[in-house]
Amino acid sequence: MNSRATSAEISVVLVDDHALFREGLREILESAGGISVAGEAGDSATAVRVVADTRPDVVLLDVEIPGDEVTETVGRIRELSPHSGIIILSMYDGPHLLTRLLSAGIRGYLLKSVHRHELISAVRSVHEEPSRLVLAVSRSSLARVEAPSAGVLSEKELEVLQLAAQALSNNQIARRLGLAEATVKRHMRNIFVKLNAASRIDAVNKALAASLIPPQSRGGED
Repeated sequence: MNSRATSAEISVVLVDDHALFREGLREILESAGGISVAGEAGDSATAVRVVADTRPDVVLLDVEIPGDEVTETVGRIRELSPHSGIIILSMYDGPHLLTRLLSAGIRGYLLKSVHRHELISAVRSVHEEPSRLVLAVSRSSLARVEAPSAGVLSEKELEVLQLAAQALSNNQIARRLGLAEATVKRHMRNIFVKLNAASRIDAVNKALAASLIPPQSRGGED
């Protein structure tokens, strides 16, 4: 029996319409130690229900499961369990789908051809490093999505980032926008993931370089 406490394990939900593939994923993850499978699903509706019931740390989501379009499924999962990091598993290596999914808020995108150790590393990285994005795609696809597109950030995320560009703290931004500070922190985490940014300054610089936000002087205290 595993001596680790359940609460210390990384909980994962597996979503794929092939039971044999899910079985293989379960075996790989649980044999690694420190990872447990909290639930499984073979379609989008079941996936949303299982995630809502289990609130896992990580969701491994096949890009072509039956039911709703994958970006809609991603959106529903993030709404019901915001802390769950979503990693897409796919046979398809294309920049357009990857760009849409990054905009939807996924934390990782892995081709199904990845090795066992890459899968385990991705699950652990997404759980342990909330600002990290894990991608295992071709260089050509990655090169075509590295530059943030105009629609990558939501309207509220753009508002938060514009105020961050003025050197306002999360508390100051929250007061300015009439939000809870925790909400601002969540927006900042999403911004880091979507822009693949390592810090607030990095996020601001990338947004400025891509003309997502207008240049502006740094402000002072409220």
